[in-house]
Amino acid sequence: MSCIYVVEDDKNIREIETFALTNTGYEVEGFELAKDFYQKLEQKCPDLVLLDVMLPDEDGLEVVKKLRARADTKTIPVLMVTAKSTELDKVKGLDLGADDYMTKPFGIMELISRVKALLRRSVPQENRERMLSLGNVVLDREKRVVYVSGEVCELTFKEYELLKLLMSNAGIVTTRDVILDRVWGTDFEGESRTLDMHIKTLRQKLKEAGSMIKTVRNVGYIMSATE
Repeated sequence: MSCIYVVEDDKNIREIETFALTNTGYEVEGFELAKDFYQKLEQKCPDLVLLDVMLPDEDGLEVVKKLRARADTKTIPVLMVTAKSTELDKVKGLDLGADDYMTKPFGIMELISRVKALLRRSVPQENRERMLSLGNVVLDREKRVVYVSGEVCELTFKEYELLKLLMSNAGIVTTRDVILDRVWGTDFEGESRTLDMHIKTLRQKLKEAGSMIKTVRNVGYIMSATE
């Protein structure tokens, strides 16, 4: 389980971010002040830092500089969050070592998506999980084989890619446009009904496990082991 530290002085925003990330399956701890964050770093380094630029006791840009100066935190992904929206502000943060930048207000789904992307990129390719597992479904990336309750589940190429995308984003809604782009390609000119048919056959082949794939009306699909 990845560990995320949220450094945000606004209590309401901090609680919303912490709640959303915890519900996504991350271990999350929030801090109002930079000094408390530094103290926690001496005990345990996180896998990602969600950092507000405007903190009461220290500028978030200074926090980034200090993180990049330390050997044990040099490569930890930092997602900066701020009310400032000018290009210059963003450039400053990125130049100092931030990995991504979000401007308030932002959507929770966007936040989670960016966090997931940063965590994926922070893990060396050779160390990334070979196996994806959700409920009684296991997907072997290397062998391109899917198992349901230990039995091989025969899928077509598109069904496999569709399942892999949904399992990689477990617990998060994947929009129809994103699915069509990732699985069918940007030059796909067919009807979106094609996606619905593939979802239907995929659910059937997964049998009872197919119920983990849920439709989010007018948005897309989500795969989750919980109701």
